[in-house]
Amino acid sequence: VSKMFFKDLLNNYLRELNCTSKELSIESNISEAVISRYRSGQRIPKENSIQINNLINALYNISLKKNIKLNKKEIKEKLINSINKYNYFNYENFNNLISTMNININEMSKYIAFDSSHISRIRYGKTKPSDSEDFSKRICNYIFEKYNNKDSIQKLSIILECDATDLKKICNSLYNWLTKQSKSNTKINDFLNKLDSFDLNDYIKAIKFDKLKVPNIPFYRSKIRNYYGIEEMKNGELDFFKATVLSKSKEDIFMCSDMPMEDMAKDINFGKKWMFAIAVSLKKGLHLNIIHNLDRPFNEMMLGLESWIPIYMTGQISPFYLKDSKNNIYNHLNYTSGTVALYGECINGFHNKGKYYLTNKKEEVNYYKEKANLLLKKASPLMEIYNEFDKNTFKAFLLNDAKINGERRRFLHSLPLFTIDDKLLKKILNDNKIPKEDINVILKYKKDEEVNINLILKSNIITDNIFVKTKEEFSNSNIYLSLENIFYNKKIKYNYSEYLEHIKSTKDYCKKNKNYKLNIQKNKTFSNISLIILENNYVIISKTENPNIHFVIKHPKLVDAIKNFTPLVTE
Repeated sequence: VSKMFFKDLLNNYLRELNCTSKELSIESNISEAVISRYRSGQRIPKENSIQINNLINALYNISLKKNIKLNKKEIKEKLINSINKYNYFNYENFNNLISTMNININEMSKYIAFDSSHISRIRYGKTKPSDSEDFSKRICNYIFEKYNNKDSIQKLSIILECDATDLKKICNSLYNWLTKQSKSNTKINDFLNKLDSFDLNDYIKAIKFDKLKVPNIPFYRSKIRNYYGIEEMKNGELDFFKATVLSKSKEDIFMCSDMPMEDMAKDINFGKKWMFAIAVSLKKGLHLNIIHNLDRPFNEMMLGLESWIPIYMTGQISPFYLKDSKNNIYNHLNYTSGTVALYGECINGFHNKGKYYLTNKKEEVNYYKEKANLLLKKASPLMEIYNEFDKNTFKAFLLNDAKINGERRRFLHSLPLFTIDDKLLKKILNDNKIPKEDINVILKYKKDEEVNINLILKSNIITDNIFVKTKEEFSNSNIYLSLENIFYNKKIKYNYSEYLEHIKSTKDYCKKNKNYKLNIQKNKTFSNISLIILENNYVIISKTENPNIHFVIKHPKLVDAIKNFTPLVTE
């Protein structure tokens, strides 16, 4: 099997086929700019991605047209091998290495002969090293030239999980660590699948939120106390919520913490008590302003988001994050509510040596509240959340979204409404016995969506990824019209012939609009959520039911992770 880099292999195929980038772009439905980046080595598609499958099919189809007849299986084997085995670089681990070792990028750039801005782009996954093997070796050489003292070697052995006394083993481990496959795609997939299957009604029943009663203990007064070590700190968090819920105040809760999460998350019993405390606070009607710390290892970041997503759906949470919040030495926690404040601190890497301080002294609580307000002024929204009470606001957002330039990639749970014929749509609505007033609302929404889509398509590409069901698959499940953008709470079903007719009209729409691309997926992705990825901007995750809600995610790290994610098959 060829050990060629992806760019060289692709260029060889194009020379052999006497094929231009433009020809490949048309045949593969991949923009000419992206093809150019593939050819120069600035960008590499992911294994099992739509792009790599489109390239394989395009090269094979072009070979047939030119009567050269390449072997499709061999094309696939060579291209995927060039991606996987010889050209992978783990951006998360590289970023973690720079943060942990406190590396000066300008100094490193001189040593490895790479532009510092290029290293920064590689660090955050905005570009790929054209030769990952060579780049990783240069990084390793730099580390062992400049960071060979006892403390640095100890740090390296911790993040690499290897023996600190064996320098050769550390060197090999670092190279493998920089070039091993990332777990981000799996974590993002898990996160989206949980969101897809999440049912708020079931969640409310499971935690008995509907039957939850806010306790009332007259004259309860929290104690002022210190908490040392992880076990006491757990009690400190629970005592804060107890004091918050039992006070008469209805002031917002503020939460901001960059303390480690995983060691506390291992205590399942504490996790249940903590989430119960949040649930009681929400039941009391309190609003939570939370500044999430996303400058964490990716797995920890996703762990936090997964636990908060159900709470976001209540509409009582405003999530934020701090830009460029880099701190490798100190960790802090700041919680405030009406009459109580909790402050925590520890040295990074020594959570078990940390301390919390709970106070109800008015002057101290006011100090921490002012600190919370100042932090919120520096924070940016992590995401915008729209539920059925935000219909008009979300409609305004969609109008504004249509004016933003940028390529859009969408993974849809159902067929797009703007491609359906009006006559067919009216028939489906009448067959489902939809009231005339609602029919008018849906028809108007369909026209509004057409206007928005046409505005986008004037100067931007939209690529829709859709899983088309067979007759057998259709009979074993239900397909509904996509009406989540107007928060329509009734399910409107197709029959199979109507479904096929809508598929045909979608394909016809694609043929008539050069900027509209349609990818028919072989594997099922999601049933209840759709993704819209707006290049270099934000990601919209729309959930169709239980509840019908939209998340507009803006944090660059999370946007990049979702943007680079390849949907895995759900069972």
